[in-house]
Amino acid sequence: MIAKELKMSITHFGLTMAGALVVAHSILPPHPGITAVTQEYGADIAMVLVYGIFIAIPMIVVAGVWFPKINKKWIPSAFEKTGNAEAIGDQKPWKLEETPRFAISVITAVFPILLMFGAAFLDIFQKQVGFADNLFVVIVRFVGNAPVALLISLILAIYTMGIARKTPMKELTASAGASINAIGLLILITGGGGAFKQVIIDGGVGDYIAGLFDGVTISPILLSWVVAVIFRICLGSGTVAALSTAGLVLPMLSSYPDANLALVALATGAGTAFASHVNDPGFWMVKEFFGLSMKETFATYTILSSVASIVGIILVLLMDTSILLAGVVIAAILVAAVVIHMLEGARKKKDQVEDITA
Repeated sequence: MIAKELKMSITHFGLTMAGALVVAHSILPPHPGITAVTQEYGADIAMVLVYGIFIAIPMIVVAGVWFPKINKKWIPSAFEKTGNAEAIGDQKPWKLEETPRFAISVITAVFPILLMFGAAFLDIFQKQVGFADNLFVVIVRFVGNAPVALLISLILAIYTMGIARKTPMKELTASAGASINAIGLLILITGGGGAFKQVIIDGGVGDYIAGLFDGVTISPILLSWVVAVIFRICLGSGTVAALSTAGLVLPMLSSYPDANLALVALATGAGTAFASHVNDPGFWMVKEFFGLSMKETFATYTILSSVASIVGIILVLLMDTSILLAGVVIAAILVAAVVIHMLEGARKKKDQVEDITA
């Protein structure tokens, strides 16, 4: 619907959206993979969130905004598709005036991130200033905890998207029930991934591989990314790949006492975004929703996820080398994005003027 309103290729629009979702799912808490890995490594989830937000923005710009424009020249047939509405499921007519306002929709969607970011900012501020815990700090830290932040956001969503719109409680209950059914498989996958990770650790596989790298000079950040990429390609599920990577990398981290665990977690998350293909449910969702062929899905979504992963590890390595250098690169990407957008807007206006005068 939005793609039609904007007179935009549904594949182009969908890839931009998919790029943002891939990045968020891979490196931003409270998504399950990165949250679980952060806990396994013993990293500060507040720092993972802060670093992750700064890294996610240029990843989305490169993979979600720039890549589809280039990709359109490689495989134009994919961008001529009209999508497959039946694959989305049951649809019902709606009126724009009956939908929540844009600001309410955005606030509801990002509310858990705001709560967690607030707690992260307070922790950083407390470490810099050095004041003791008080009731306010305890409350902010409590509501910024991932499970609590998600629960509060769920209650807010029920109100803003349901009760405030005078949706009958019966419909809200049915919607909640359907959602629980949908996340059941995700919980099972996460649990299975955690069990597989523990088998790797208890079986000594992690210690054995750590011994193979003994005496080898390699960044733990790059190592965790490479391992995550291998597991991602082999297993498909990003969450299982993340937990499996933790099982292998965790024993090796003892050899790197100075490693930034937050960046190691982000590198692992970035690796789990790499090369989505046939063993990843997301690959089939993109294929069916946008009506793409196998070749077109490989040439678009698989490459997009790989680009996001590569950009992510580059930014994480830069941030590990120098926060200032990483900041300069991120700022340059954002400035370039703004300039390109302005130039494209000016070109479109020029074309419109030429069409009118012609």
